[in-house]
Order: sequence, then C-alpha cells, then structure tokens
Amino acid sequence: MKKIGIGYENYKRIIDDGCYYIDKTMLIRDIVEKGGMVTLFTRPRRFGKTLALSMLRTFFEKEYDFDGNLVDKSRYFAGKKIMEADEKILSMMGRYPVIKLSLKSAKQPDFRTAFKMLRNEIIGEYRRHSYLWQADILGEQEKNELAALARAAEDSEIREQDRFTEEVGRYATALKTLSDCLQKFHHENVIILLDEYDVPLENAYYAGFYQEMIGFICSLFESALKTNDALEFAVVTGCLRISKESIFTGVNHLEINSVYDNGFEEAFGFTHEEIERMLCDYDMEDRIEEAKEWYDGYLFGNTEIYNPWSIIKYVAEIGVNGKQFPRPYWANTSSNQIIKDMVWHADEDMREELDLLINGGTIEKQIHEDITYDDIHASEDNLWNFLFFTGYMKKVSERREGETIYLTMCIPNAEIRSIYKNQIRGWFDEVVKGTDRSELHKAVLEGDTEGIADYVSDLLEKSISTFDSEESFYHGFFLSLLYGVKGYSVRSNREEGNGRPDIVLYPNRPKNPAIIFEVKTRKKFNRMEEGLEEAYQQIRDQKYEEGVLDDGYLGVVSYGICFCKKSCIVGRLP
Repeated sequence: MKKIGIGYENYKRIIDDGCYYIDKTMLIRDIVEKGGMVTLFTRPRRFGKTLALSMLRTFFEKEYDFDGNLVDKSRYFAGKKIMEADEKILSMMGRYPVIKLSLKSAKQPDFRTAFKMLRNEIIGEYRRHSYLWQADILGEQEKNELAALARAAEDSEIREQDRFTEEVGRYATALKTLSDCLQKFHHENVIILLDEYDVPLENAYYAGFYQEMIGFICSLFESALKTNDALEFAVVTGCLRISKESIFTGVNHLEINSVYDNGFEEAFGFTHEEIERMLCDYDMEDRIEEAKEWYDGYLFGNTEIYNPWSIIKYVAEIGVNGKQFPRPYWANTSSNQIIKDMVWHADEDMREELDLLINGGTIEKQIHEDITYDDIHASEDNLWNFLFFTGYMKKVSERREGETIYLTMCIPNAEIRSIYKNQIRGWFDEVVKGTDRSELHKAVLEGDTEGIADYVSDLLEKSISTFDSEESFYHGFFLSLLYGVKGYSVRSNREEGNGRPDIVLYPNRPKNPAIIFEVKTRKKFNRMEEGLEEAYQQIRDQKYEEGVLDDGYLGVVSYGICFCKKSCIVGRLP
C-alpha cells in the first residue's frame, strides 16, 4: 500500500515520497482552456486548494538545478492524466517564471503584525528569485530596487506611523515590480499564484482592523492583477467569494468559480468514484457507505463531492492504523468561529432553523454571491450564505423568482452535523452555568415534582432541540443543574443495590433522606408517562433504595424524570 500523505501540500514531495495521489492534474489543462486572465477559486478549507497551486507551480515553473541545468518537469507527471493533453498544453511545461504567495500568515492580532508577516512572505519570494540581482539584462536601478525590497526594514525604522505607511505602500506594488523583472529576464510573462487570499480579511474582520487590511490587499491585487502587463495569468484561491467591488476593483478579466458554479467541479475534493477506488486500494470496500454518511454531501455545481482532508484522515486511521470508528476530522482544523457566533447569538427564529437542520430538515435562503466580511452579520441571509460558501451547508435544489435565486440547503453530512452539535453543547453548558438554580434546588428539597418539571422545561425551551433521543445529554444536563444543592453531595452512576442509579444526592447529615433520580427519554410526548413507569420499575428491580439504605442512610426518596424534546415530567416513586 502507498503511504497516505497526511498534511502534504507540496506536489513535488507527494511524488518524490511515493504517496497516494488522486490525480487532479487535468486542472492544468482546464486553467489554460477555461480560465480567465485571473481565475478565483473559492472552496471550503482543507479541500486541496494549496496542493492544487503547488501542482500548477510544479508544471509551469521554469526551474534550474544547482548546476544551472533546466529541470525536466515531466518526471513529476509521468503516468498522470495531463500527459495525455495536446501539444499546446505540454509545451507550457517548465516554461514560465512563477510567483507563488500564501496569505495565511496574516492571521495576527493587529495590522502591523499582519502586514509584517505578509511582507515577509513577499520577501521570501524575492529571495527565491535572487538570481535577478546579478542579471546583466536588468539595470542598476532595477537591481537596487529588488535588493531593497528583499530586505525587511527593522522595527525601529518603521516605528513612526508615517514611516510605517510608507513601508506598506512600497510592498503594495512589490508583486508587480518582481513580475516586470522576471518577464525581462526570462522573456516570458509571469504566472502568479495567490493562496488563501481571504485569510487576512477574515482575521482582520474579527480582530478589528478590516479597513486597514482591505486597503493593503486591494492595492496589492490591483497592481499585480490589473495593471500588470507582465502577467500571463493568475490563479487565486480562498474560502469565500469577496465582493468584486471591495477587493478586485478594476480587475475586469476576473473569472470566479465557487461551490455554486459549474465548471472545475472535480478539481477540488474527491468524487464518489475516486473514493470507491481509494477505499478498495486500502481494503476498505465495506466502509463505502460509512464514508458517504460522514464525509460526502457536498454539491459543487451539480457534482457530488467528498471532503478530501477528512477522507485522507479516515483512510489513514481506519485503513492503515486499524482504528474502528469515523471521527469529525475537519472540525479540528479551525476554531469554527462562525458557527460559534451563530449559535451563541441566535434569536428564536434562527434556533428553530437550526433545530430543523440538525434533525435532517432543509431551509430556503436567497443566494448572495457578492458579500464582504463586513456584511456577514448585517442580515440572517448573509450568515447562511457564508455557511454555504464555506462548506457548512450544501445545496439541495434552487429556484428563480424574477431576478432572485433561492437555494434549498441542508447540513452536508454527519461530520458537519457534529460541529453544530458540539457548539450547541458548549453554548448550552454556559447557559446552565449562568442560571440561578436556587428555585430548582428548593423544589428538589421540598419534593415539588411539578416545580422541578416546570423549571427544567423552561430552561430547555431556551435551547436548541438537538439531542431529542440522547439520554446521555439529558442525564448530563440534569446532573449539572443539581450541583450545589445545600447539604448534599451529588454522584452519578455509583453502584447501589444491583445496579447504578443515574443520579443520587447523598445528604451530609444522616437525618435527611438521600434522593435518587432515574432519567429516561422518549421521542413522542404521549409516551412520557411510560418513561416514568420504566424509571420506577428500574429503581425497584435494581434495588437502588435498598442499596442506599445499606450504606447507612436513614431514608431515601426516589424520582423518575422523563424528557422529550424541550419538555420533561417528574414523578415520585409510589
């Protein structure tokens, strides 16, 4: 079996290390034949965008070895689909100077630090092309400018705001300067590859310096992509399609391809056929349906697509390392801040929509392809659009009403559903922690079953009914409410009698009775009384009360509590 290259984002290394690779090389041909002068691809994170740019660079870039010999790129593509392309495409292999820049390092707490990280990325690309400084074809002024831009100014040099502003301006046009010099040296136009273009903007939005960052990015892109006569073509990748008017001002030859669009559907992510082949290659044929349930569900254009990062992790853990169960691998690649914000600030209508989605339903929303980070929280529709374009929702169907397009959307798969659930659990835990429970504790001590039920049901009414049939959730939820009952210690699943009661409150003074709660759930309201009877019967059959009394306590009171959605009923054992 071939090695699974977890976390590999360098195409050359995948080939050199003999890693398993699902062939996406026809993107090279499609970029040339179907792409624009500037092509923007937006896909969810961890869908192979960085690897795709690395593959494009490997194919197109003119490179020399240490002895000054031209590197033969064909060895990196032997046996790949692109080698079946026509002569026009193959003649472009190893022909062009390439500038490749990742913007993800700009995830910083303030604009100065973020800018310096982007500046360092640009400087790194300058130094990669340091042979230009000795090129006879370039004039002394050009060489001096290249050398100056390849040196980072010391912090002491740009401490004053005027000097810092000047430094920002210098690097706003740095890609164009490098392009001009590369074109002059190689006698070929330049290919520019920009990865994770929206990371600086998303980070700046949440960190509070959005306007400063968008000003720099706009200037950088305008000079590199609009007014650049040395440009052959450019490919830009990110997660969200930012409004053309806000960042791609004046780039009239821009082609945008998002998860909503046709064309390039199979370039990012894995198709069902590719997944079947991969699972068979790792003797996991019996896991195809499981993989589909957990990691399928995306619709790019009209093509069904799997999450590639999660599939690679899944095959590595289960097919190679022998683990048993799938997990939400994608959930651990980001803070999922947008989901957290949504859950924690949801109004009643949005909570109802989340209820519907998490329980397998759909919602319909107007599609807005051009939004900015500033707009995300401006309307509920914008938030749902953000979730759709970044992979947290998928298209089920669409309809047009006049000039407006509406999408019917749902949660893509079990992995994404678990992300929503985990955020909701965290939010609800905080709600419980911040709640005054004295009224509930009073009802428990007084044996007021109606008061207990009313309090708990009122609290559940504020929640999102994600855990309708999960007894473990209701058990943990009710247990957390009982901590702090005056004069009692709370224990869960401690052995008593012939079993383990769900919850027991043990008195600190023996004159007070111990209190037992047995928790049950039902999916239908008309079966909740049946749930109470089941709780009573379990208390009797397992002799929980006898076990507590054998521990030396003088009395014991037992209750059944049954949950259904956002309601509960409580009864005392007859």
